Amino acid sequence: MKGVVLAGDRKVEILDFPDPAPGPGEVVLEIRASGMCGSDLKFYRAAGGAASLGFKMSDGPVIAGHEPCGVVVAVGAGVPEREARIGMRVMQHHYRGCGVCPHCATGWMQLCVEGVAEVYGATAHGAHARYMKCPARTLVPLPDELSFETGAAISCGTGTAWAALHRLGLQGDHTIAIFGQGPVGLAATQLASAMGARVIALDVSSERLARAREFGADATIDPKATENVVQAIRDATRGLGAHLSLDASSSPLARAQAVRCVRTWGKACFVGEGDTVTLEVSTDLLRRQVTLIGSWTFSTIGQGECARFVADRGIAVDRIFTHRWRLDEAEEAYRLFDSQTTGKGVITPSA
Repeated sequence: MKGVVLAGDRKVEILDFPDPAPGPGEVVLEIRASGMCGSDLKFYRAAGGAASLGFKMSDGPVIAGHEPCGVVVAVGAGVPEREARIGMRVMQHHYRGCGVCPHCATGWMQLCVEGVAEVYGATAHGAHARYMKCPARTLVPLPDELSFETGAAISCGTGTAWAALHRLGLQGDHTIAIFGQGPVGLAATQLASAMGARVIALDVSSERLARAREFGADATIDPKATENVVQAIRDATRGLGAHLSLDASSSPLARAQAVRCVRTWGKACFVGEGDTVTLEVSTDLLRRQVTLIGSWTFSTIGQGECARFVADRGIAVDRIFTHRWRLDEAEEAYRLFDSQTTGKGVITPSA
């Protein structure tokens, strides 16, 4: 089979790999949709790919793609039918831990006490190929009402937004300011709106702000065209500030604004990876009783809950994808995604 490799230095290779066969406790998926995530751009851009970013690599090139969704086509020994069966529609939680520590046992394999054994799409073969092998315990059922593309989105970006909103304790009477309207921020806007909250969406791209309005944002702010972002949010909230904020931009300035824009007793959540932030602890946090939260991805349980919420509410998550690509178009797909002016892309390896 063909597989897409992010070789670093903005190079994409399409190489030949053996078709995988499942071992004990494992399954093979036929991938129907493999989402492209902002995290993939780190591997795409880095001089040495994922290895240069501290990921422990296996021997040889690794197939990219950590938003897998597809159908079970082979089941290894020792896998109960209730866990995986031929023809089962599934998402995949793209981490493997020890499976038995307190974090793994509650679906947080990326927080494994022994350290993450595999990150699919970075240290082990991911979903940018027709087939993918993984442990059966990493599978999450895909509701019949949802498309494979929706499942791919929930498998990282949309699932990450869902977990962050729940960490914040979002309620329908809240106003939330969401900084950055890339795939994760836009998913947060869509979900928060569906939960009944009032959303103020912020981004420096007019195209992304327009999409945020389509996805339910009640107000939008372009920080480049706004003299005082924090004051603009206060002006939109009767002078009090937002109840909650979420930063998906990774911008140091946006992170500081996300903390400062919430009202007394408010909560701010950082989701965007990398970079730094500088805060005045007393005035920004302590003396306003502000809670600052870091939220990293989601559990298998949360992934399933997000999928059921999307199915029950009829949320058109797959609208987040603006570009759909065949496997042999991966080089062009990542070149365009690297511009960070578009929405989300998805690769369909079986097409």
